[in-house]
Amino acid sequence: MTQAFASEESEELSSEEAAAAASSCSREFRANPHPVYAALRETAPVCPLSPPHGVQTYLITRYDDARAALADPRLSKDMYGAIDAYHRIFGDSSIALDDNMLFSDPPKHTRLRRIVGNTFTPKRVESLRTRVQKITDDLLDQCPKSEPVNLLPEFCFPLPLHVICELLGVPENEREQAQKWSATVAQTGFGPEARKALEAAEGNLRDYLVDLIARKHQEPDDGLLSALVAARDEEGALTDHELVSTAWVLLFAGHKSTAYQIGNGVYHLLAQPEQKRLALKDASATAAAVEEIFRFETSVENSTFRYAKEDLVIRDTLIPKGALVQISITGAHRDPEAFADPDRLDVTRPNVQATHIAFGVGPHYCIGAPLARLEMQTALATLFGRFPDMALAVAPQEARWLTVPFPAFRGLAELPVVLEPS
Repeated sequence: MTQAFASEESEELSSEEAAAAASSCSREFRANPHPVYAALRETAPVCPLSPPHGVQTYLITRYDDARAALADPRLSKDMYGAIDAYHRIFGDSSIALDDNMLFSDPPKHTRLRRIVGNTFTPKRVESLRTRVQKITDDLLDQCPKSEPVNLLPEFCFPLPLHVICELLGVPENEREQAQKWSATVAQTGFGPEARKALEAAEGNLRDYLVDLIARKHQEPDDGLLSALVAARDEEGALTDHELVSTAWVLLFAGHKSTAYQIGNGVYHLLAQPEQKRLALKDASATAAAVEEIFRFETSVENSTFRYAKEDLVIRDTLIPKGALVQISITGAHRDPEAFADPDRLDVTRPNVQATHIAFGVGPHYCIGAPLARLEMQTALATLFGRFPDMALAVAPQEARWLTVPFPAFRGLAELPVVLEPS
């Protein structure tokens, strides 16, 4: 039984069992959340949760509700407006790193998004195409070919890390340490027991970015971070905190989500050879397959927290003012009312790019979507093009998924493969 069909073969859950599983964020739920989301879509599509952090939360799992909620101005992204809840979940260390467009509402969000958008342009992303290909080839050159290799640390993570660091202008000899701190944030989770490690990693990243920004001020280059420093210095458009926080969100979100997404794509194509064959027919087939992979197993399982600025009703459920709301992208993507046979990976599925919500909807649509698509397409086409006989080094059902409580991403804990089986 592969992950692709796990939800179809699992026992049906009651709404109480599903809510308890989602609230507890148990290892079993983390390993395979799809049956829980299926039960919640059917019986409690807007489900009140009582997670360990003790903050009342509502989880949305149906596609239509999720799409509407992602763009609903009554659901605020400005977590400073729910600061007590924020402190209880994240502690104090995250506040200085969350003063950015991801955690803000208009007009602040509009201002920050415009500044970043003026520098993080499609032209700048397209100019990276040759470098993305070169980095991809160099990483694969270094991988062992005839013995098992864990692709996550050897390929899936270094590729988007090097790309986003080149985009920002992070020196090459400093990237490995930045990756280690980011990994702690991504994999530790947000439970109370993890707060100490989280605070240390976030503090180190904040201090590093403050120092890097100071260096870019003294010796600017053609990177995105220098352009943002110039916007602060010349236009007064960014505060110091906003600049540090913007650099943080671009660095962190700019490689973690893509790294896990590459791993998810490689795993599912290896587990389903016919889908792999269809995905690799030509460049347009690969581009379409990437969009279906974003739908089928997105690395961003849930949206970042929102909170209700007023009482509101979604699908007959009252969400009281001040309550936190999470939108399950994974749950929405497996909604049979939106996608035919949703638990099946179908790389020829029509119109999926226009319907999946892996990059969000509305004002907070991911500004890095073009770069993520470029990296995914290059990674899969090059990896399978160079190693057409590549195989998983474990049975598909033995693959290990991230199981820490409240992880930031949905992805594999490891991805052991043999690039050139004998």
